[in-house]
Amino acid sequence: MNPVDIALVLVVASMATAAYRILTGPTRADQGAATDVVFFGFVGVVALLGMRLGAELVVDLVLACTLLGFVTALSLARLIAGGKR
Repeated sequence: MNPVDIALVLVVASMATAAYRILTGPTRADQGAATDVVFFGFVGVVALLGMRLGAELVVDLVLACTLLGFVTALSLARLIAGGKR
């Protein structure tokens, strides 16, 4: 196994534990944080597969998804805080 395959296995394992946390999280904040982990794990899987396959277009896709995930995380934090700063 090469290092990219090992990284893929580790990222998928973290996504599985975060998916469990989404289902059993005691609060909405826990579920929201776990959702972010799953989303960024998916972005990581796409980036690792792009590295393995040698696709250069994946870089643009990962950049766009990362920016979207960051804005989503900010919105979720504001929602959990009740709109307070």
